[in-house]
Amino acid sequence: MQVVFHIGAHCTDGDQLVRTLLKNRGLLARRGVAVPGPGRYRKVLSGVFERLDGAPVTAEAEEAILDGIVETDAVERLILSDADFLCPAAEVLAGGELYGAVARSARLRHAFPSSEIGFAVGLRNLASFLPALSEATGTGLPPRLDPRALSWVGVVEGLRAANSDAEILVWCDEDTPLLWPEILREIAALDPTDRLEGSHDVARRLMGDEANARYARFLERRPPADEYSRRRALAAHLAKYATDEALEQEIGLDGWTEELVEELSAAYEEDLEEIATIPGVTVLTA
Repeated sequence: MQVVFHIGAHCTDGDQLVRTLLKNRGLLARRGVAVPGPGRYRKVLSGVFERLDGAPVTAEAEEAILDGIVETDAVERLILSDADFLCPAAEVLAGGELYGAVARSARLRHAFPSSEIGFAVGLRNLASFLPALSEATGTGLPPRLDPRALSWVGVVEGLRAANSDAEILVWCDEDTPLLWPEILREIAALDPTDRLEGSHDVARRLMGDEANARYARFLERRPPADEYSRRRALAAHLAKYATDEALEQEIGLDGWTEELVEELSAAYEEDLEEIATIPGVTVLTA
């Protein structure tokens, strides 16, 4: 069996991945892919972690975990999603590090020791991620934290170090509206020809009802010949019809300068380039 853990990051797409995949239950079942509702596994795995303190489970325990999560034996790929798999949002910056608890990811692999393990994570520019995280936790950033000392490279390298045999899928949250169908297919191991319901769920949130109807009519009249054409068409519609409210993101915090925001944004681009060179890591780009 293959098990894919979607581990966030926090303040990216939330549970949208699960919601969209669950619209495709029939297709996924035919492909041997299971996407249980989060309520079926989050408490189960939390209990396992507490009892075993991250140690690998026995074969019998692994079978019991699977019995509690999936309803059929005809499963070849299992997708589990929770931004809190590594730590709660309030602990993302614990110790002045970005996801310093990334080594905890090994306990996810140890819960399914006989399975092939993969991880999927969306990253976000720290210039908007940190304000969003601060708002989500209501605690602000740790005192004396220098955001320039934080790096997504360390997070992905830590994930890889703790799970050397796992494949890691990475994408930019900023590109999610354009990449959503590809993200879904990669995580669920589906074919490019598989028709997915909800493949534009994220993009639709950025446009009003009339603009969404226009885009649907456009696709009906002029079906894209390939993925590149689809992205170009969607990008054009988003540029023209995306609402200001949907696009608005808080950039920076009180006391941050424009120069700091620009520095963080440039560092983000450099991080992505370096992450793409890490063995076992695939970076989706728009």
